[in-house]
Amino acid sequence: MHQTGAALVAHRVPKKIHRINPELLSKNAVKVTHTLQQAGFKAYIVGGAVRDLVLGIAPKDFDVATNATPDQVQKCFRRSRLIGRRFQIVHVTFFGKERPEIIEVSTFRAVLESVGEHVAESGRILRDNVWGTHAEDAARRDFTINAMYYDPATETVLDYHGGMNDIGAKTIRMIGDASKRYREDPIRMLRAIRFAAKTGFEIDKGTRQPIAELADLIHDVPSARLFDEILKLLMSGYAWSAIQGLREAGLHHGLLPLLDKVLDAGEGSAFVKQALLNTDERIQTGKSVSPGFLFAALLWPELVKHWDFFQSQGMPKLPALHAAMDETVSQQSNGIVIQRRHEGDMRDIWTMQPRFDKRVGRYPYRLLEIPRFRAGYDFMLLRSSLPSHVGGCPANLAQWWTSFISSSPDEQSELMAQAKEASNTKPEALSSENKSTARRRRKRPSKKTSPNDSGAASPFDSETTPVSQGHRDPKQT
Repeated sequence: MHQTGAALVAHRVPKKIHRINPELLSKNAVKVTHTLQQAGFKAYIVGGAVRDLVLGIAPKDFDVATNATPDQVQKCFRRSRLIGRRFQIVHVTFFGKERPEIIEVSTFRAVLESVGEHVAESGRILRDNVWGTHAEDAARRDFTINAMYYDPATETVLDYHGGMNDIGAKTIRMIGDASKRYREDPIRMLRAIRFAAKTGFEIDKGTRQPIAELADLIHDVPSARLFDEILKLLMSGYAWSAIQGLREAGLHHGLLPLLDKVLDAGEGSAFVKQALLNTDERIQTGKSVSPGFLFAALLWPELVKHWDFFQSQGMPKLPALHAAMDETVSQQSNGIVIQRRHEGDMRDIWTMQPRFDKRVGRYPYRLLEIPRFRAGYDFMLLRSSLPSHVGGCPANLAQWWTSFISSSPDEQSELMAQAKEASNTKPEALSSENKSTARRRRKRPSKKTSPNDSGAASPFDSETTPVSQGHRDPKQT
């Protein structure tokens, strides 16, 4: 059943068997297939979207496969652009009320066998822009459950490799020889683990067995592509299960070098697990997630070790923190390289943590005005589940800030006075001038405070309970 080549014939699966709910379909994806079919081409929704539709899950993204070349696809859609060199595809963009939707359109690929311009001696495919038949395109796909095509016009699934049967058996099975397919594209090893975590399916023995032997091939993949795949894994909504799957398969070493240490580091491992579970929960409930926040959490235990070391050498607290950040990021760069925009968010979140200790005078108000305050605050809440010796913070500090951002100006002044009394500093009440300043700050048009004044929710209101709260994209705050 899992043979390759143009001689294969698709098994046509009718609606009464696949039971795909049309309401789960993207209208824009249907529009793309319809437009291409009207122009005389074949066009189908393909890949993971079909797998999810059969499972009754609303897909996050929709891909379309067609026999039209990229240039022909572009001529059919005004808002489209050609991307990629190794794997040339067309992005068709639709603008909606909430956010733009991009439908990725690829041309049927041919089976590549011989080493040369397109295939390296290791077997890895270097360029993938040789067009082929529909059957060849199905043979080129990785797993049987990802090699099904759905035609919205006829509501029929075309299944070349028994994907429907494997969904029924809850099995992830490679099309063709697994060792050869992993050599063609080592990323497939990571994808097998991610799909197993997401679906709860078992990886077929023949598909799993070569992974341990070929794991080192992962390091031949370009860094940017490897980062994208790891990010997909961490943002899949099943990150903790996927990380465990990587360890069991022997794939985790060297991808996140510091994570290797953390996962065997007792309390640090508990913190990473909680961060991943919080992220999974947010994604599964449709909430936004910041990659910068996630990487900040994954690398925090190791950063704390460096921070403590530099302070033990006599370095002041804040310079020691910045030195620790440089050391942590430098060590991580030996594996996947975290993109600069995510690294910037990560550093901002880390830098903000010692600033939460300052709770008197105008300082709390100034901290509220920092663009990434919410991400830093959520990170501090996560830290409140940790002991102080591994980078945790007191639960009462987290509670103080939770109260502060939802209180009126007078209540905030009282909270600061209480914080001052609890510290070792001289217990002085805020001056009337400071109170007046506080009130003026809280009445600015941004309305960052006091939901009690207007009845509107504060942009800093918690979405979940403080200690278990997840995080938002800092760019949305």
